[in-house]
Amino acid sequence: MSIYKDTKTNTWRVIFRYTDWTGERKQTQKRGFKTKREAQSWEREQLNKAAADLDMTFKSFVEQYTADIKPRIKENTWATKEHIIRTKLVPYFGKLKMCNITAQQIIKWQNEMMDYKDESGRPYSPVYLKSVQNQLSAIFNHAAKYYNLRENPCTKAGSMGKKKNREMLFWTKDEYLKFADAMMDKPMSFYAFEMLYWCGIREGELLALTPADFDFEKSTVSINKSYQRLNGRDIITDPKTEKSNRMIQMPQFLCGEMQDFLKTLYGIKPSDRIFTITKHYLHHEMDRGAKAAGVKRIRIHDIRHSHVSLLIDMGFSAIAIADRVGHESIDITYNYAHLFPSKQAEMAQKLDLERGT
Repeated sequence: MSIYKDTKTNTWRVIFRYTDWTGERKQTQKRGFKTKREAQSWEREQLNKAAADLDMTFKSFVEQYTADIKPRIKENTWATKEHIIRTKLVPYFGKLKMCNITAQQIIKWQNEMMDYKDESGRPYSPVYLKSVQNQLSAIFNHAAKYYNLRENPCTKAGSMGKKKNREMLFWTKDEYLKFADAMMDKPMSFYAFEMLYWCGIREGELLALTPADFDFEKSTVSINKSYQRLNGRDIITDPKTEKSNRMIQMPQFLCGEMQDFLKTLYGIKPSDRIFTITKHYLHHEMDRGAKAAGVKRIRIHDIRHSHVSLLIDMGFSAIAIADRVGHESIDITYNYAHLFPSKQAEMAQKLDLERGT
């Protein structure tokens, strides 16, 4: 590595030669340093990264973490992670050295995050706080697993937030039918919400549906992709989890509705998206429909909760419901336990009989 002064601009330039992980010799450089000290500081950071030395700053390690992780995950997933890193982590920890960040510093950061209020006086939600905490911990775990960081300081600091909001809103069947009736003036909206409610699919799964996904002879719809709008581009990805790849049996009335709807979409091809609308459009229609129907406003994702609630009320098991909505049965049991009818009395009665024999 070499440092030179450019007499024409009166700035410093660094040329850095290194061997990458494949053994290939490479060279990079950076110009425009106002002082030699700044150039030397950048030089040390590059040497630390090349040696995978955790004496580097948090900001520099994030660059290495990005290079390692970004190619391995979905584009929309990385976009979420990158936003958290850029806005919530780097501003606080960026200049600190990875090997010197302590549990006390993380606790102080957690307290600031939990005390934060926006212009309307609203704090971050517990779920969001948990997501931010998990991302910080993931970076330190990566450093510990692959770059010899002694320990993850997040472990000592403990967590903040919680995994899921305890409040789960959903519509009863009667509430949904009132809402659906208010949607009938706009066919695109009506059929979109019909698919969401009667099949329990996710918003991204709905927006990725094509005519080829439907088999009306078998009354099925195949869920095998998800739609995202990212940086002004339409992105089609794999579903959220491996379990999310599934075939859903549709009720006959819904098959008829979707067949009628597809006939109205002039020139649509088998691989074309059916619901060429945005998530913002759906949210706006939720506002409009809930107000017109006189029902409580719930989130789009809560329609999925409403579908699960309906199936529980109809007497289906957690395993059967999980298979339909693309969840693990343990998740259904845990998240919707309060909706399943209690078997405690029946258990006690049978234990009495068992004891008496």
